[in-house]
Amino acid sequence: AAIATCLSDVEQHRSSQCAARIPEAGALLDLLEKCPERQQKGGFPVVVFEGLDATGKTTVTQSVKDTLNGILLRSPPDCISQWRTVFDDEPESIKRAFYAAGNYILASEIAKASTQAPVIIDRYWHSTAAYTIATEITGEVQGLPPAHDEVYQWPEDLLKPDLVLLLTVDPEERVRRLQRRGLKKTKEEAELETNSLFRQRVEESYRRMVNPACQEVDASASKEEVLKTVLQLISKHCAL
Repeated sequence: AAIATCLSDVEQHRSSQCAARIPEAGALLDLLEKCPERQQKGGFPVVVFEGLDATGKTTVTQSVKDTLNGILLRSPPDCISQWRTVFDDEPESIKRAFYAAGNYILASEIAKASTQAPVIIDRYWHSTAAYTIATEITGEVQGLPPAHDEVYQWPEDLLKPDLVLLLTVDPEERVRRLQRRGLKKTKEEAELETNSLFRQRVEESYRRMVNPACQEVDASASKEEVLKTVLQLISKHCAL
């Protein structure tokens, strides 16, 4: 199971000299071990928003949360997000283990929140998978695993959302938005900007995800138009 892989990767870096070097790994494992193996979703819908940075996820998720009187969650969850910079500087396998483990910790929060109100999520498992695949594979999009490969399948032991919406914008517009924000770029964001092949691999990986698949939303329009489109999709696919 995917969660077993997360546990083993983090556990390796909790032991011996690594415990002193990355004490956060031990704390992460403690949180992960407290999560039930299988989470049950409550009666309210769970909607995930995916997409590259500057595609409008923050704005849209907040607007949808307000409109539906929902609960907004993010990946990695707040309880471990302060460790993100620590793990981002670690080798790729450890970095990905952190994000994968974060999904299972987030699932516990989703299970509880979805008994109370609609749940809106800013990134979840699809992000972890898409960036992992795009990093491990080099070169053209044609080098990605074939469309029906198991790497695009949702993990059987992870709480599944009702709907996943992939926000997309024109590459040039996305760069303009990033520049207007003036925020410090992550390593991955810098690579997305300079390495068009990497960006293409990430986007194509998103599109190949199944069970559930991502439904694309053109986020280049006005905030009002994007919100209208998103709410229509939620109304169509989720019982509110």
